[in-house]
Amino acid sequence: MNEKPEILSLSDPILKRVGALADELGIEAFVVGGYIRDLLLGREVKDIDIVVVGDGIVFAKNAASILKRKNIIVYEKFGTAMLPLDDRIIEFVGARKESYSESSRKPDVEGGSLADDLARRDFTVNALAASLNESRYGEVEDPFDGKSDIERKILRTPLEPMQTFGDDPLRMMRAVRFAAQLGFSIDLETFAAIAKMTDRITIVSQERITDEFLKLMKSERPSLGLKLMCESGLMKIVLPEVAAMAGVDQRDDIGTSPDDGRKYYHKDVLLHTLKVVDNISAVTDNVWLRFAALVHDIAKPRTKMFRERIGWSFYGHEEIGARMQKGIFHRLRLPLEPLSYVEKLVRLHLRPMALVDDGVTDAAVRRLLFEAGNEVDDLMILCKADITSKNPTLVTQYTANYDRVYAKMREVEEKDRIRNWQPPVKGDEIMQVCGLAPGPIIGKLKTAIENAILDGEIPNEHDAALEFLLRIKDTILNSDSYGQ
Repeated sequence: MNEKPEILSLSDPILKRVGALADELGIEAFVVGGYIRDLLLGREVKDIDIVVVGDGIVFAKNAASILKRKNIIVYEKFGTAMLPLDDRIIEFVGARKESYSESSRKPDVEGGSLADDLARRDFTVNALAASLNESRYGEVEDPFDGKSDIERKILRTPLEPMQTFGDDPLRMMRAVRFAAQLGFSIDLETFAAIAKMTDRITIVSQERITDEFLKLMKSERPSLGLKLMCESGLMKIVLPEVAAMAGVDQRDDIGTSPDDGRKYYHKDVLLHTLKVVDNISAVTDNVWLRFAALVHDIAKPRTKMFRERIGWSFYGHEEIGARMQKGIFHRLRLPLEPLSYVEKLVRLHLRPMALVDDGVTDAAVRRLLFEAGNEVDDLMILCKADITSKNPTLVTQYTANYDRVYAKMREVEEKDRIRNWQPPVKGDEIMQVCGLAPGPIIGKLKTAIENAILDGEIPNEHDAALEFLLRIKDTILNSDSYGQ
């Protein structure tokens, strides 16, 4: 006796119109993949993937016509079409089957059945379809028991995992990305295949890999996917600098002992970093601030040194880490616009705590505000996220210290207007007043004025800065060492 098919409630009017078109043209149409998965999970559903048993591009053009849209984008090479709507996208494809050669990630494609199409998908949770034809509207096709995997929160491949990942190695990155986005675990056999096949990811274009990586970083808890990347070996290929942090110990004060007044808990830099990423992801959606959290300690493996009665130290890791970012951005093909932002946050992430040690002086705060500029608020978010001690007393103390620094920043900023500040006497005026031609000496004079204002020696005002310039210019012009 056949089981009664499950009927999914599909109330989206777009789906009903697409289904009516399919009936009119006499072909089968289905909504598939992530739309069904997210509907079953109770997540927001927006973008729609439609599979038709027939010519997907012809169907897409007909759909664009009935929806009164002229902005259809056709990919003849791939047999797909995309129709952007106001706040969502519909993608159309004809049901197909694919075969791959060992040395290529480009498939040989031919028309096929719905079963063929679902079998070629990455995971069972994405290999579900619901009919849009009126006679079977909402009827679910689930040949690989994806609904059960959704209920169990498991990622599993429809076919044997070595075949699925061999066909398209990017699916290994999609596995860790979905694990992070959905909070799912990866089936043991599926994960074992990823660990065995990590090297094959190298045949995938860097742009596609990076796109999946950034989607992972935008998830609610990126550490879920990042940890899987490390455990599988994918991280060694995608971001070896992060993988290198595994097993690097750092000291965390956790209590006292009779010998030196402290005892130490040694925590792994990678695990600390993953916690920082999750901490920061709980308070911001800014993917570049999250990325800065991931790479803020990236130079610790290169700078690790053991010191008696101190433990492991990482002197200069913030500066070296900042210098490493350019190479990482170029290698990952990341957009270069946020590079300076990430460099600045990595370079300055220890400075606020250093202010506490210096007594939070006005001069030190001015310098930090000057160097951080508009990124000072994000810097403080990173610093607070960096508190991962298991000692609640230390957490309270560090948080209070940062709050004290932040309060001092607001006080100094209100008084001195130093954020994104430029010296009140510009280079052109310096040349005119001093009778100088352009050259390095102008920079020295300008730096002297900057330092005087930042140190509180003179107020942040034009006349005071000009008077200071006139007072010290001869000294600087006659000395090669001043201000260097």
